[in-house]
Amino acid sequence: MAENASVRRSQHERTRATTGALVAAARELFIGDGFSATAVDEICARAGVTRGAFYHHFSNKEHIFREVYAAEQEALSMTVRQAFRARQDPWDGMSAGCRRLLEASLEPAVRQITLVEAPGALGWSAMRDIQAGCKEQVRRGLAIAIEAGCVPDRPLDPAASLLYGGICEIALDIARAPDQRAALEDSLTELDLVLAGIAHRSAPGCSHTK
Repeated sequence: MAENASVRRSQHERTRATTGALVAAARELFIGDGFSATAVDEICARAGVTRGAFYHHFSNKEHIFREVYAAEQEALSMTVRQAFRARQDPWDGMSAGCRRLLEASLEPAVRQITLVEAPGALGWSAMRDIQAGCKEQVRRGLAIAIEAGCVPDRPLDPAASLLYGGICEIALDIARAPDQRAALEDSLTELDLVLAGIAHRSAPGCSHTK
């Protein structure tokens, strides 16, 4: 019995190692060469894995890109959570998380995988499914701020959709801007104004409060 469990564990570990190597190799190639220019054979060669092993774990190139994209979204979610938790005031945390989400659009890997390649490789429907975790974070952040009395009570779903959808669209604009740094700074200024309106507070730099 113990021997069978050990065999299963060993098989599981080998599977994780193989899929991990493939996903890591694919990520590097998608960032460097783009989705269209990357071939399955190149992913296999970089990972040191046979084509047979690739197709044992992934049905095609789109499938492995989906895994790469999902991992990037999870990493983004983690950085947003860290930004939120670093602030005592829930609404300050919400603001910090939203700002961090936008700031990440300047990171080369994030920009290439999530903003440049994903729309063509996955399509909007698949992207939205995978992004559901990040959107839920925005919704939960709003809920916590409302529960704490930092923000007036409001319907959560439309507020979260408007806020998260706007951030995603702005991130795409930043990724395509000739001067990405300037586009980010302008976008952060507008984000502060939108968040101030939601919270009925003054935006940073304003001389009055509501």
